[in-house]
Amino acid sequence: MADLKSEFWKRLGDVNGAMLGIEGEGRLIPMSPQLDDDVPGHVWFITAKGTDLAKSVANGAKPARLVVSSDKAGLYADVDGMLSRSEDREALDEVWSFVADAWFEGGENDPDVQLLKFSPNQGEISVTPTSGVKFFYEIAKGNLTGEKPDAGEQGKVSF
Repeated sequence: MADLKSEFWKRLGDVNGAMLGIEGEGRLIPMSPQLDDDVPGHVWFITAKGTDLAKSVANGAKPARLVVSSDKAGLYADVDGMLSRSEDREALDEVWSFVADAWFEGGENDPDVQLLKFSPNQGEISVTPTSGVKFFYEIAKGNLTGEKPDAGEQGKVSF
């Protein structure tokens, strides 16, 4: 049995897009999750100060929701946590990328850059085989033996 919490962190590093939103505001926004190995246990997002998400947490952290659906990473998750603004320059340095650079004229030092920190509390996590070969092997094995294919694991996780 996989340690779903460990698998979440390991596989999230291979995820390019997720949906993030403030609880009760009714909409999730596509964002690019980033991890900083020096500050484990948080998911980082780079946005502009004028975005709805940045404005929502301007006066303090708020309950938020992160939803991940990635065939490539074999990760599916619906995670509750807290979203807050961050002024952590070291974390920003760590998660900055050429993709983020394309959005801001002044690069990492653009005055409009806002780093957001998502701190997960609990969630429903599902991990699946990431290899197409493994998937087809499991289907073939199931058809030959009558056993159900191994489609991965799912469960509740507390962070």
